[in-house]
Amino acid sequence: MQAIEIKKPVRLCVDGRLNDHSIGWARQPLVQCNVTGSYPRKKKWNYWCVTNPEVLFSATISHIDYAAVMFVYILDLNTKEFHEKTSLIPFGKGVRMPEGVRESLHYDGKDMLIHFDESDERTTLTISIPDFSNGKGLTADIKLSRPDKYESLNVVVPWSEKRFQFTSKQPAIPASGKIMWGEKIYSINPDSAFGCLDFGRGVWKYASKWNWGSASGVIDGQRIGLNFGGQWTDKTGQNENGLVINDRLHKIHEDIKWQYDKDDYKQPWKLTTISSDRVDLQFTPMFERIAETKAVIIESSVHQLIGHYQGTIKTDQGKIINIDSMLGWAEDHKAKW
Repeated sequence: MQAIEIKKPVRLCVDGRLNDHSIGWARQPLVQCNVTGSYPRKKKWNYWCVTNPEVLFSATISHIDYAAVMFVYILDLNTKEFHEKTSLIPFGKGVRMPEGVRESLHYDGKDMLIHFDESDERTTLTISIPDFSNGKGLTADIKLSRPDKYESLNVVVPWSEKRFQFTSKQPAIPASGKIMWGEKIYSINPDSAFGCLDFGRGVWKYASKWNWGSASGVIDGQRIGLNFGGQWTDKTGQNENGLVINDRLHKIHEDIKWQYDKDDYKQPWKLTTISSDRVDLQFTPMFERIAETKAVIIESSVHQLIGHYQGTIKTDQGKIINIDSMLGWAEDHKAKW
């Protein structure tokens, strides 16, 4: 059964519970995330990742109810030099997560500054970390300009009336600016650099697991973004699978079969639609980011593989597009939070 397309603005919650009228998917971030109560199960985050042929850079502001967690990481795609820095604020004091996708968000801490500023169809990322790695500072000033009528993948996933999640995935947004890591400067040019937003607001159960895959690039003059998910949406009637091709969303309503070696994540992955040939991709990792947390009530294990996709995808109209070495990532995540 095909999920319902949401075409008008809607509130995610009514009296703290899931609004039935918000369940479905949309081409625009029409859902207002008025998530309240339910302590400590509320989870909120804005994750940005920017890629070009030289670098992968990511910055996140998140709030998991009993703590706010900020993290920034960078991977030089040529040298494979990698570093990540995290800042944790108990009880998330002073960190306010907005309800809307297109609202500005700031964190000004002692060790790092992260600003996500929204204006019209542009997002500006401003990051400053004086002591990022081995005495080297990191700064970034990146502008992400959504083209006219840009469509994204927006989904409300209902586990129950008390447990639910809204996600907005926005790949293949042209990016410009620069990143400075120590003495190294990475120029970000919109013909070869792309931003991807993962915006999430919801009320989660304690133990969760998910897959997420994304990639952005240009194939035969077409700007293409891929987004695939798994595990966390099983048996909900919703998923976060879709293609953004030349700024238009092609929603994939069937689930993705994920095949990978949990004993060796660096082996090739296989992603295919379960009952058609709309997605037939191989993902070849070149770097593994491992992020593990074990604290009193928080347990998290992330294996995020950076690499390239190749294979075929099919549009809503049945056109086959060959994907050749498109930079992106695929991850396996388990959390108790």
